[in-house]
Amino acid sequence: MYHHPSRAAVAAGVLLTAVGATVPASAAAQPQTAAKSSPSARVVNARWAGHCTYDRLVIDLGGTTATVGVKAVKQLRYDPSGKKVPLPGKYFLEIRLSPAVAHDSAGRSVYRGPRLAKIQLSKLKGLALTGDFEGVVTFGTAFQTKPTYKAFKLHSPERVVLDFNHANRCG
Repeated sequence: MYHHPSRAAVAAGVLLTAVGATVPASAAAQPQTAAKSSPSARVVNARWAGHCTYDRLVIDLGGTTATVGVKAVKQLRYDPSGKKVPLPGKYFLEIRLSPAVAHDSAGRSVYRGPRLAKIQLSKLKGLALTGDFEGVVTFGTAFQTKPTYKAFKLHSPERVVLDFNHANRCG
């Protein structure tokens, strides 16, 4: 069987080049992993409504969903400035969404909801967008009485829901 010498030489040269390839020192010092950065949810709106036995807060997201954390705080503060949020109330909850942003890649806001709102529902009395900093979007909520709540996510479209129970009944 006759092999064309130029093909054999080319194949051998390619193989030797691949085996003998060197990596620049700067690249060799770096780990060679293909790490994927997780995309951030885009926080685009917040809305609320009163129902027979609960008040509902909905935070609308664009793109992916976010991890949600809710905790009681003594007072609401803007992140990162630390300035006090001017919402009256005796009880406050901080809602943290991560990874999340309320701006686009050019730094323009994509959030179209209220930044500071006094609310007159049975339980929920105020809402503030308190932060959009380092991949975390925070909201603060205000109440006159200690809130009990349930937080969950809904999909298609993506949104975070918080239901605040109250004693009022329909009917």
